[in-house]
Amino acid sequence: MKRYMILGVIVLAAAAVFFVVKNRTAKISYTEMAPLRGEMAVDFRETGTVSPRNRLEIKPPVQGRIEDVLVVEGQRVAKGEIIAWLSSSDRAALLDAALSKSADEVKRWEDIYKPTPITAPLDGFIIVRSKEPGQTVTLADPLLVMADKLIIEADVDETDLRYITLGMKVNAFLDAYPDIPFKGIIEHIAYESQLINNVTVYTVKIRPENPPLNFRAGMTATIEVTSVPKRNILTLPFDAITTAGVKQTVMIKRAGKSPETRTVTTGISNGKRIEIVSGLDGTETILVVAKTGDAVKKKNKMGGLPGMGGGRPH
Repeated sequence: MKRYMILGVIVLAAAAVFFVVKNRTAKISYTEMAPLRGEMAVDFRETGTVSPRNRLEIKPPVQGRIEDVLVVEGQRVAKGEIIAWLSSSDRAALLDAALSKSADEVKRWEDIYKPTPITAPLDGFIIVRSKEPGQTVTLADPLLVMADKLIIEADVDETDLRYITLGMKVNAFLDAYPDIPFKGIIEHIAYESQLINNVTVYTVKIRPENPPLNFRAGMTATIEVTSVPKRNILTLPFDAITTAGVKQTVMIKRAGKSPETRTVTTGISNGKRIEIVSGLDGTETILVVAKTGDAVKKKNKMGGLPGMGGGRPH
């Protein structure tokens, strides 16, 4: 009886060892894929603000009293055009004194002592009318604010700056009018950076083309940038790359041998695929550990570059 018990224990132990060894030595299931050549562009979005390209506060050359304001907000004016009339403090005092005498006396002083014209310093339009006739002003008080053109200013992360060039066209829309997209052209990229929330950014200025009718300073805008596509580049899906620190590797199939782990250098990505700059020549078969427990190897049959230009998370 004792002998049968010992034999039973031995059988159970052997079965347990066999089960563990079998699990440890089970073949890992791989998906096979080949690097693909094609073109890829990087897409990303940035939030910006509508701002005057050139904002000018128009202040009086002398202190005194406003006689007339000839423009309203939104009105376009030409450089040199008279936009307001101002009486100096002395003229205003003389006219007030003449009012107590007669209309002829007022007219005489009006002819002798002319008001001061306020002219537009540039071609543009009025964005703020802050004073009205009859109000007194000092040299520090702005009467009007002008702008030559409204643009969009966006702060771009330094890592995205390489995808932006002067003259590049971008798509844009306003939060106020999300269903009215329009085009913009990048007209300036700042040379000096700013640190915002511990992120280094550069201000980019975009000149809008055919913006919505109610395009106003201070509005929030979104720009969508698509970089110039890189052509004939080697790419792999993201899950084919293993990253450990700064090192990136792939597994390469070898006939009759264990897979080779090879270091690669990557480039741009579109959120689904990534460029292989060096380490592969395109003839290799890449192995990716299958996500299912199926022991049968599956071929990855890709006929193109799915997801190219599809927008990466930003």
